[in-house]
Amino acid sequence: MTTNGEPPATGNKIDPRGAALVVEDGEPPLPTSLPRSRIAWCITGSGHFLEESLALASRLPSVDLFLSAAAEEVLPIYKLHIEALKKRFRVFRDKTASGVPVGMLYDDVYHTVVVAPATSNTVAKCAFGISDSLPTNMFAQAGKLGIPGIVFACDTEPVVVTKSPHDWVTLRPRRIELDNVERLRGIDFCHVVSSPAELEAVLDARMKELSLAWNTSSS
Repeated sequence: MTTNGEPPATGNKIDPRGAALVVEDGEPPLPTSLPRSRIAWCITGSGHFLEESLALASRLPSVDLFLSAAAEEVLPIYKLHIEALKKRFRVFRDKTASGVPVGMLYDDVYHTVVVAPATSNTVAKCAFGISDSLPTNMFAQAGKLGIPGIVFACDTEPVVVTKSPHDWVTLRPRRIELDNVERLRGIDFCHVVSSPAELEAVLDARMKELSLAWNTSSS
């Protein structure tokens, strides 16, 4: 319904930067970014090395977080709250059916897309070209633009020990999960990693390729 030919107020506003990005109330418009100057870090609904992944993200320069709806549910379970993350990162949430924040890839804002940690569900979608969440949309569109993607897959070994909100648990991924990881390894512009150490090494190589440096402090 419109009033005087104008759409009704929605509580959100459109960022004037050109990406038609929805900005939540109370947040300032995003500043213009230099071409391919930032990292898009996507978080899914996995708690597998979630804290370690975010610790790495905090050591990198110019990182924006892209959260799936599941990530929004999981983060507070691990005592990681969005308002606290906003003090360190620009945070984009999966609030639009068309994945509006993906438009910043077309605006040439990002040089690298990271999905860490990635659930087996996200891995399967990325491996088979399904894009129905903000992280999977970011991954797919980055590949179409030739932007490197790094995916920290959770289920990469026959036995996986992972931290739940209350304890450590042992999981045994099925053949289908392991096969999907292998399929993802064959996707263009995609590098799959299976541990925080491997993720750090691949990020370090990417930083050197771009002549960029890690932050000296994560504070």
